[in-house]
Amino acid sequence: MKAGLHGVVAIVILAVLILIGSRNLSHFDAALVGYTFATLFAAFGITYRYSMWLQRPPTAMYWRRGWQAFFRKRAGRRNLVLWLRRVCEDFAANLFIFRRGFFRWAAHFLIMWGCILAAAITFPLVFGWVHFEFAGDGFDTYRANVFGFPTMSFQIDSLLGFMIFHGLVWASFLVIAGVMLAMRRRMRGRDALAIQRFGEDFLPLIMLFAVSVTGLMLVVSYSWMHGFAYEFLSITHAVTVIFTLLWMPFGKFFHLFQRPAQLGVAFYKDAGKSGEQAICLRCDQPFASKMHVEDLIQVEEQLGYCYEMSDGPADHYQRICPRCRRVSLALAQGIAWNKA
Repeated sequence: MKAGLHGVVAIVILAVLILIGSRNLSHFDAALVGYTFATLFAAFGITYRYSMWLQRPPTAMYWRRGWQAFFRKRAGRRNLVLWLRRVCEDFAANLFIFRRGFFRWAAHFLIMWGCILAAAITFPLVFGWVHFEFAGDGFDTYRANVFGFPTMSFQIDSLLGFMIFHGLVWASFLVIAGVMLAMRRRMRGRDALAIQRFGEDFLPLIMLFAVSVTGLMLVVSYSWMHGFAYEFLSITHAVTVIFTLLWMPFGKFFHLFQRPAQLGVAFYKDAGKSGEQAICLRCDQPFASKMHVEDLIQVEEQLGYCYEMSDGPADHYQRICPRCRRVSLALAQGIAWNKA
């Protein structure tokens, strides 16, 4: 119920922004209404699933503790600097993937920035937030309007105009290159071959490739083929885009919205390292942050797991360090073997 309400609120907010940004639909292209409804559905699905994800006890605990750790009074300025650095390193540059291999990093990097560029261009145009009109009496100068307000003007034949009107072409090239690298790993990497599944690993790449290729074919049609098969290509491209938007909340693409929450986990770990440490009740050695151990005990109780110990050096299994757990298991097996 709560998640569904959040999804409806997301749709309402997006719909209101579309009305405001397009000046009461005066700058809205009716031919793009299919994209708009698919985006509204995706907004509902993503918000609904994200809300459900945050209601899970482990995720809820990390989410709450992450914000608490970020807004600590003594570490406010330091956390802001760390946040900026982690955004640049982990998200903008994907350095955490670079450590796993260059080609793996290149595939993620190209796909990510290709999709970001395409989304930054496509959605404002579809929603009517950005539109172009002729500036002055001539036909060689365009003016960009954002939310109905005039901004910069540029020559159609200028480098800036060329880059703006071909932005989706550059995005398609980036995505296609990234998809090819990812497919190469999927077909040749033994680690990927052992665990990959079509719906989770191949289908997202196929969808991205289809959207990019059909988009490029539209450019080829109206630029060099005098509009040959343009209507068929436009319908095909629309189908691929709408299917991708509808599938986004349910498939692997959803991790794009989950990944930023990893920053909160990083701050949670930082707070744990600088805070009080948990001492093993068997060997009297520190082994983890006390906050993490207490939170883990609480989450296990919420999930229905019972690891309390009535007899032994500790009242709960989580208060024993991993090394002592292994030792205890070996001792118990030895005792059972001797009894047998």
